Amino acid sequence: MADPKNPFEDLTRMLEQFKVPGVDMSALVESRKKDIEAIVEANKTAYESMQQLARKQTDMLTRAMQDIQEAAKTGISDPGKQNEFVRNACVKALEDIKDLAEIARKSQADTMANITQRANEHVDEIKKMLQRK
Repeated sequence: MADPKNPFEDLTRMLEQFKVPGVDMSALVESRKKDIEAIVEANKTAYESMQQLARKQTDMLTRAMQDIQEAAKTGISDPGKQNEFVRNACVKALEDIKDLAEIARKSQADTMANITQRANEHVDEIKKMLQRK
């Protein structure tokens, strides 16, 4: 029976039955396992970033609605105060956009770093597998 924590166990046993000269099937399966783990980690990072973006957008919308309600309650009729309200809303919007862009940039950088690290490890693994013993 397969170990639920290691779904590659059965695959490893099956592939090890095929004796291919010069190919370490265990190393090959282990390498693919690491590839899948890197993809899972990249997806996890992307998912967490999407959640963070959604929370930030929710906060932005909530704050904007509260500001609009407050402005409606006070009934801003002075053009100077109206200009100040609009200016402050624009500044907040630009700050929020900057925050969203930074969240997206960090997510992409983290994901690419993870994938790049795994790709470099993969190249090293292939080099080791191709070395004559």
